[in-house]
Amino acid sequence: MKKFTILYVLPLLLFVLILSGCSSGQSDQAGDEDQSNDKVTNEVNENNPSGDLAPLEEKVTVVIAEDGSASGAGFYIANEKGYFEDYNIEVEFAQFANSDDMLPALAAGEVDIAGGVSTASFFNAIAQGINVKIIADKGHNIKGDSYFSFVIRNDLKGEIEEYSDFKGKRIAVSSQNAVDDYIFHRMLEYAGLTEEDVEFVLMSDFGNMLASIGSGSVDAALQIEPLITQGIQQGIHSRFGDATDYAPEAQIAMVLGAPDFIKKETDVSLRFMAAYLKGVRDYNDAFIKGEGTDEIIDIMTEYTALKDPKIWKEVAVTGLNPNGEMFIEDIKKQYKMYKKNGAIRGEIDFDKAIDTSITEKAAEIIGEYEK
Repeated sequence: MKKFTILYVLPLLLFVLILSGCSSGQSDQAGDEDQSNDKVTNEVNENNPSGDLAPLEEKVTVVIAEDGSASGAGFYIANEKGYFEDYNIEVEFAQFANSDDMLPALAAGEVDIAGGVSTASFFNAIAQGINVKIIADKGHNIKGDSYFSFVIRNDLKGEIEEYSDFKGKRIAVSSQNAVDDYIFHRMLEYAGLTEEDVEFVLMSDFGNMLASIGSGSVDAALQIEPLITQGIQQGIHSRFGDATDYAPEAQIAMVLGAPDFIKKETDVSLRFMAAYLKGVRDYNDAFIKGEGTDEIIDIMTEYTALKDPKIWKEVAVTGLNPNGEMFIEDIKKQYKMYKKNGAIRGEIDFDKAIDTSITEKAAEIIGEYEK
């Protein structure tokens, strides 16, 4: 991210004074610095382009690591609707194959923001010293309408009527020691089953799951949208229950921040988060309230691999909290499961790894979301 010079004058002077032994005035000067920063970040005026915070004095580029997933909707919408521009922020998207590849670049400050999917490798990287901050929601299931849920072969609809009926069945799951595996185990627990009661089929490609259901080589799969909807339309499978039946607060993905971006560039990161939440709120307006849906679908078709607007109107969409709130206790539960399985070396101090202060402050500034 491009750096300002004006905001570092006071900290530099304070550092010189401290080295000069001016400890008697240290607390007063630190207080002045805090007040100056507060003035920069907290002054709200409806006459500003954003309707709240003033734009930055100089344009700043914020680099977002993204893989084109639907859960990046808040970034895409905020960019297209000018919310970042209102704060004099320009965003640059850096493409990565997956969230694990983003972590070293994020920790090194090469990118400022990224999306992280809950996996053992993600937590293991943090436990091994990769310093990133978990700051906001970037994906969860909407109650009763999960975008990430089980499907069964159509010819088994009369045979599988309860979760306990998965006993003896071949079930495809895309990963082990990741959120998919976590949801799978939550289902088994809910059904009163154990791992030995079913045949776990590791299948990393969701497209292959669809084909395997169609060929009859697996009986059920933990599938994702838009393949859930497409498989239903093609008569290949049926949605079975909903992931929120047994994992109502599963945190699937999180917004991650580079430590310096969150802690040192608060004038920028606060504005960035305010713009992001505005984008998320437009997303909720479109897919939850049905307001401005066509405009938002146009944006989503531009940024994601799902290019068919008609499918967007049928799919169960990723849940995105309009205040950026996460299911923090669930994040810890997932970590404990991976740890128990021996997939994580070391420990995570979640009080340090999770920092929602910028998100909470941004939500307060832009106001309460009307549900």
